[in-house]
Amino acid sequence: MSCQKPKPINRREALRCIGGGFAMMSFASMVGESLAQAESLSPAATAVDGSTPAPWMIKDPNFKPKAKHVIFLFMNGGLSQVDSFDPKPMLTKYDGHPMPGGDLGHERKTGSLMKSPFTFRKYGKSGIEVSELFPNVGECIDDICVVRSVYTEIPNHEPALIMMNTGANIIGRPSMGAWLTYGLGTQNKNLPGFVVLCPQVPTTVGPPLWSSGFLPPVNQATYVSTDTSQKEFDPYKLIPNIHNDRFNIKQQRHELDLIEKLDKLNMAETHAQDDPQLEATIGSMETAYRMQTEAPDVFDVRKESAATIKMYGEGSTARGCLTAARLVERGVRMVQVYYSQGDPWDAHFDIQAHRKNAKDSDQPFAALVKDLKARGLFDETIIVCGSEFGRTPVVELGGAGTHAGRDHNPHGFSMWLAGGGIKGGMTYGATDDFGWKVVDKPVHVHDIHATILYLMGIDHTKLTYRSSGRDFRLTDVAGNVIHDIIA
Repeated sequence: MSCQKPKPINRREALRCIGGGFAMMSFASMVGESLAQAESLSPAATAVDGSTPAPWMIKDPNFKPKAKHVIFLFMNGGLSQVDSFDPKPMLTKYDGHPMPGGDLGHERKTGSLMKSPFTFRKYGKSGIEVSELFPNVGECIDDICVVRSVYTEIPNHEPALIMMNTGANIIGRPSMGAWLTYGLGTQNKNLPGFVVLCPQVPTTVGPPLWSSGFLPPVNQATYVSTDTSQKEFDPYKLIPNIHNDRFNIKQQRHELDLIEKLDKLNMAETHAQDDPQLEATIGSMETAYRMQTEAPDVFDVRKESAATIKMYGEGSTARGCLTAARLVERGVRMVQVYYSQGDPWDAHFDIQAHRKNAKDSDQPFAALVKDLKARGLFDETIIVCGSEFGRTPVVELGGAGTHAGRDHNPHGFSMWLAGGGIKGGMTYGATDDFGWKVVDKPVHVHDIHATILYLMGIDHTKLTYRSSGRDFRLTDVAGNVIHDIIA
């Protein structure tokens, strides 16, 4: 058995290899989780913004994209449609009676029909009925379309959350925000194109809800806490790892330029020019460098007027909604505002728990509509508000104590949309007399996604990405644009 002598290298080659190693070590130490999620301008964005439209853009010469941004207000846990935006007089009339048709086959043991303990009233010129839980949203109802016929497949939080965020019931697919930034890029290279806001990492699923999946890692969201429990609010601490206390901005620029040169030499040596993970890391570092000056400013809501802060109110949802408005004003493509960690809207025990959740959410939600109008952004920003599923019209009997809660219901629930080309002052679709199943104009989650992409100028059937031998898309092999709700 022969042994070859190592090939000798000169001093210049040795320094270059060592330098490349130092560069990769620098990547590992400098790029934290939040940086790996940061957005930079993508080739897709250049294609869309240039003279030649990307293949997935709508080609109708009479069509002009109606929206540039999306804000998704997520009430994770499951808002009850019959207690919020889908009033059911028959549910009140037959309170305490068995549900017609017998056992509905829920996850948990359920009993008779249970009327809503909340009163409804008509709002606006449209006269749409809204629960007492959402009086401020009710005041904005003429700007809102309530879709009362949304449905999904699986009545468990995890797959339903994943479906609402990624268009699939399994972990691993790209989120809607990732698809949007992949297709459209970002309007501000100094900020991430996709941001998730929540006091703590939300839900029982967490980061897979805003993952880039098999799309380039650069399209993943940046998570930022909106926790208001801290006495001292410091916007410089919201996003870790973007500040370097050892070097000033000019010195960091020299450092990044050196790393870039070393990395290009390493890529040429290893033929790794098409490594998306490495490209994303480089882009993330560049974005993080630029974020040092702009991010603290945009997240510092204290710079808003006292009147604006008062309009939104207090709490993490208020901060999240106000921050979302500031982010889209700076060109961020999509912002997602979760209520809190876990499943806080999951009212199995007592539906009265919705009172606190709604009190935290109603004022900020309405303020967002008003504020976007004041900033001139309402017509170009789609606001989407909803949960992963709804709740049953019958009472849940599981556990001990008060039986005044509702189980999960994926068969028919409500979401509302506003701005960005959505018709205001209307309802779409319907559930049955008791709010159990969709009976008119069913809207699957794929249809919601297809409509959002359409309003952003994207043909959902053509925005695809090849992975593992097949072409994937946000809407899988389904989805229909809901043209009736588009202005």
